[in-house]
Amino acid sequence: MRNGSIFDADLLNAHYSPRIYAYYFKQWEEFQMAFHQHDSTEIMYVIHGECLVEWDGEAGKQDKVRLTKGEFILLDSNVPHRLIVEHTCRMLNVEFGFTTHTGGFPSIKQVADEEETLRAMVASPVSYLKLQDPDEVYHCLKALVLELDERGNDGGMLDRMLLSQLLIRISRLRREAEKNRWQQAEHYVKTSIEFMYQNYDRNILVQEIASFVILHPGYLQRIFKAQTGQTLMEYLTAIRMEKAKMLLLHTDIQVADISDYVGIGSRQYFHALFKKHSKLTPIEFRNSMNTHRYLELRSEDF
Repeated sequence: MRNGSIFDADLLNAHYSPRIYAYYFKQWEEFQMAFHQHDSTEIMYVIHGECLVEWDGEAGKQDKVRLTKGEFILLDSNVPHRLIVEHTCRMLNVEFGFTTHTGGFPSIKQVADEEETLRAMVASPVSYLKLQDPDEVYHCLKALVLELDERGNDGGMLDRMLLSQLLIRISRLRREAEKNRWQQAEHYVKTSIEFMYQNYDRNILVQEIASFVILHPGYLQRIFKAQTGQTLMEYLTAIRMEKAKMLLLHTDIQVADISDYVGIGSRQYFHALFKKHSKLTPIEFRNSMNTHRYLELRSEDF
């Protein structure tokens, strides 16, 4: 058990209680912190102003996220990070972890067994969560801090109750944020597909589709693959092949010209793609369909 991580699977298999290690309000003015890390999970809540939180990701790659009033970041334990304040920022920071459960109040496992959103959050490890607070989290944080101040940070039962409530609130916000992101992703994917159907006859690239929906190409590729199971170009190729079949079946356009109608400049490449998708060359497809229709007409005569 890594005592400080909220994303430790042991929390769902054994009994542990949450515990606050540190908490403080702080007004930051034009400040740049050195990289550091904690054995505990940290919540950094912006009361007013804004800041940047930068951390070291996988393979030494650095990344950062901007926080403004009413936003907070939940940062996993042992993630090297630093705070950058360009102007001014007032924050409330809370660092917490977990200790062996001693009874008197449900363990995190028992709470997660009843609260599916908390179980899902614990079971989905990430370096951080950035969330927008509708004041629910801040009220929980203030109540927790007031109780800690009153009791002298001795880890009483109410402290554990309030911290468990805080984690439930955060897990529900996480679920809602994921739901909203999925709905937004659906919109972007649908708009991208509409764009491809309206422009399949041109030589369009991923960058052009991404520009149309106003998203970074890499991000659009990720959400498109997640929702359709295909890349943008794979989906576009499938559209083009279906349009080619329609043109071969229902028009007299020369086979050699079909590639231009579906946005594939190279006839040789078009033939290769078509055979890959239909197991027939364009000529074989047209002839087989014509033969099939002829046999259908002959059968009607009898």
